[in-house]
Amino acid sequence: MSAWVLFATVFVACAVEAVEALTIVLAVGTSRHWGSALQGTGAALVALAATVGALGPAIGLIPLGALRLVVGGLLLVFGLQWLRKAVLRASGHKELHDEEARYARQVAAAEAAGTGGRGVVRDWYAFTLSFKGVFLEGLEVAFIVVTFGTNQHDVPVAVLGAAAAVAVVAGVGVAVRAPLAKVPENTMKFAVGTMLTAFGLFWSTEGTGADWPGGDVAVLVIVPAVAALAAGCAALLRRDNTTGAAG
Repeated sequence: MSAWVLFATVFVACAVEAVEALTIVLAVGTSRHWGSALQGTGAALVALAATVGALGPAIGLIPLGALRLVVGGLLLVFGLQWLRKAVLRASGHKELHDEEARYARQVAAAEAAGTGGRGVVRDWYAFTLSFKGVFLEGLEVAFIVVTFGTNQHDVPVAVLGAAAAVAVVAGVGVAVRAPLAKVPENTMKFAVGTMLTAFGLFWSTEGTGADWPGGDVAVLVIVPAVAALAAGCAALLRRDNTTGAAG
C-alpha cells in the first residue's frame, strides 16, 4: 500500500468518527453550556492521550503475523458491520443515517436533562456527554491509526491522515456550528466499510501464513471486488424492497 493510499484510507475512516463526535459536542454546547462541553472535550483528549500512550507501545511487542491475524479479524468484524448497515441503508431496508436528525435528538435530550455542576464545571451533563462522545470516538480513531500504521510500517503517515481528518472536520464545525448535515456520511460509511472489510480480509489471510498473488498489489483487486459485491447486494435488496412494496 502506498503512503497516499494509507493516508486517504485513514483520513476517510477517521473523518466519519470525527463527524459523530463533533455532532455530540455541537448539540450539547448549543443547547446547554459551551464552556462545560469544551471542558469535557479537553478532558477526553487528555484521557485519550494517556490511554494511547500507555497501551500503544505494547503493540510493538506482538509478532507481526499474530498482529495481522488479530487486527485483520477485528477489521473484518468492524468492516462487515459498517458495510451491512450501509447496504441496508442503500437498499431502503434501513433508515438513512441523518446527522441533522441525530443533532436534533441530542439537543432535545440535552434540554430535557437536569441542570447542575461540580467544581469548576458549571454543567455536569454537558461535560460528561461531551467527554463520552469524544473519548469513545477518539478510541476508534486511535484504533484505526495504530492498526493501519503498524501493519504498513508507516505510523507517521497514519497519524498524519487522522490529524488531517480531525482538523478538517473540526474546522468546518467551528466555521458553521451546524450538524454537518451536508457531509455524505452514508457514502463515507459505505466506503469505509468496504476498505475495512478488504484490509481485514487481506491482513487476516496474511496472518495465517498465506501469501496473496502479487503481494500488496492484491489490495487493489480486493477493494473494488468487495465494493462491487456490496453494491450488488444493495441492488438486489433494493429490487426486492421495490417488488414487495408494489405487491
